[in-house]
Amino acid sequence: MRIGDLAARTGVSVRSLRYYEEQGLLTATRTTSGQRTYERAAVERVELVQQLFAAGLPSRTIVQLLPCVDAGVATPESLALLRTERDRITAQMADLEAARARLEAVIDITLHPTPEHCPALREDRLPDLDAA
Repeated sequence: MRIGDLAARTGVSVRSLRYYEEQGLLTATRTTSGQRTYERAAVERVELVQQLFAAGLPSRTIVQLLPCVDAGVATPESLALLRTERDRITAQMADLEAARARLEAVIDITLHPTPEHCPALREDRLPDLDAA
């Protein structure tokens, strides 16, 4: 099948399919005129790649995992790689939780300003130097 057909069947853009090929995630053969053609199995491969992207894996990690997927074997290395990615995502989640907590504090200060956080509310504030 041609790249447009694969894109239509998988809901993945032609541009993404070209990227997948460039990254080694998908293999195409070329016609004599240089057009890409794909085997039927490419549909499942693209769906798998999409699932792995949705799980937060970068393309470099997916490339490392595909030989294990193709062999149907989970190796100690592939499991370690998946656990490393899980830990990376967990750390990102912790960072996002901390950022959300800081944002909640900013929202609270905005809704309930105090002299501690808002210089305009301080009685002993400095005079405006531009006004002089």
